[in-house]
Amino acid sequence: MNKEVEIWRFAAERLKRNESVMLLVVAESAGSSPGRQGFKMIIAADEICGSIGGGVMEVRLVEQAKFKIQNSKFKFNSEIIRQNHRKNSTDASGMICSGRQTIIFYKFKPIDLSIIRKIIQYLKNNRERYLQITQDDFRIAWHKKSNFNFSFTVKESNFLYEEKLGFKNKLFIVGGGHCSLALSELISKMDFHISLFDDRPNLNTLAKNEFVHKKNIVESYEKIDEFVSSGANHFVVVMTVGYKSDEIVIRKLLDKNFKYFGVLGSKSKMATLLRNLRKEGFDAEKLNQIRTPIGLPINSRTPEEIAVSIAAEIIAVKNSK
Repeated sequence: MNKEVEIWRFAAERLKRNESVMLLVVAESAGSSPGRQGFKMIIAADEICGSIGGGVMEVRLVEQAKFKIQNSKFKFNSEIIRQNHRKNSTDASGMICSGRQTIIFYKFKPIDLSIIRKIIQYLKNNRERYLQITQDDFRIAWHKKSNFNFSFTVKESNFLYEEKLGFKNKLFIVGGGHCSLALSELISKMDFHISLFDDRPNLNTLAKNEFVHKKNIVESYEKIDEFVSSGANHFVVVMTVGYKSDEIVIRKLLDKNFKYFGVLGSKSKMATLLRNLRKEGFDAEKLNQIRTPIGLPINSRTPEEIAVSIAAEIIAVKNSK
């Protein structure tokens, strides 16, 4: 999130100086393209902020943008450029990674400064809004029922790019111990809004955790379902103080739908727990979706190593189709 705010603040500062500023954003990508949907750069005549993937492709696009900024005869508001990362292909980017992507060039207008300031505030306050870019416009919208992160459509000479502002994913960590602290620090560098829950208000590691966006002291894990919601981009990690409290959380959250549901615990204990829940009649398909032992099998030992294994598994699930 800090990176997003930094990009928009850079744009705002340059527009306040009445400079010409251009936004480059990856509208869509496929294959091994280095730039992924939503990657952004702000380009001024003498400086850039952000990245759309790097490499020779980015260098060439920056050169194009600066040329258009410095030549007043280019009066367009926006345009799209398609690139193929294959040698000798149409619209070749200069890269050979076999992917493709579409880049939007948008030249800011002076009146866009007020919109950019609103974007910064929405990002800081984690308010759900959508950025929209069209052939002629740059604006913020609100969808009553929003269940998507990106959308890009092209019809003849017109296009519409929409992107949900702020975090695209939510991580709920239940349990605030040492592994939770290490995982919070690692995930805080990624595109996740992190909520942390524990029933121990005086826990030392909970007090040290300055990486999450929201801390919640719950009276009892029996009420955890009131705080953790279903969602296509919601990830849940359960790492409470012990087997019994883990079981309570699993019982309360099992009927919800998540992108990822993982529980920290030994293989034998978790096998016993899940077996007992099956005998009680809990949905076997739902129980099979729980990832436990949590994390990739990298023989992790320390809280930091365990955090790496969990984060890697979460990333793999997040980026899967």
